[in-house]
Amino acid sequence: MKRAVRALTAHRPRPLPSLVLALTLTAGGFAAWTGQDWYRAAHDDRAAYAAQRDEALAAGEQAVQNLNTLDHRDLNQGLDLWESSTTGELHEQLASGREEFAEQVRTAKTVTTARVLSGAVTELDDRAGRARVLIALRVTVRASGGAKTDKDSRMLGELTRTGGRWKLSALGQAPVGGAPTG
Repeated sequence: MKRAVRALTAHRPRPLPSLVLALTLTAGGFAAWTGQDWYRAAHDDRAAYAAQRDEALAAGEQAVQNLNTLDHRDLNQGLDLWESSTTGELHEQLASGREEFAEQVRTAKTVTTARVLSGAVTELDDRAGRARVLIALRVTVRASGGAKTDKDSRMLGELTRTGGRWKLSALGQAPVGGAPTG
C-alpha cells in the first residue's frame, strides 16, 4: 500500500508551474485585448475630428479676440494682426478700409481690449475646411479721457482653413434670445 501512495503522490502536478502558466495566459490575453483597443482608438476618425474641432475653436477664439482689440498708439501692429487673422471677403473689407478706420481710431484715441469668456464650435466640415463658432467675450473700451466701458457680446464667426490654418472669413453679432419682436 505504501507503494501505491507514493506512486499517486509522485505524479501529482505541482501547483506553482500551473499557477505561473495560468497567470501568463491571463496577462497575454489582457495585453492582446488592450492592444486591440489602443489600435482602434489610434485609428479612429473621431479622434482626428475632435482635434480639428479643438484647433478650429482655439483659432476662432483668438481671431475674434484679435478683431476686438486695438490700441490707437500702435495701430499698424493691431491692424496687421486683424489682417493676418482673416481671409476671404472679411480680409478684403478690412484691408480696403484700413486707412479710413485707422484715422477714426487715431482721432478718437481709444484703446480697445477683448477677453474671451467662452466659445463653442457650432458646425465643422473638416473635409471642406469650414467651421462656425460662437464666441462670448467682454470688450473694454478706454477713451482718451480715461473713461472705461465694458460690454459683453456674443459673436458668430465663420472660419476657413487656408494654408493649413483656420482663419476668420466672416464675423457678426449673435442675435440675443428673448428680445421682443415688433
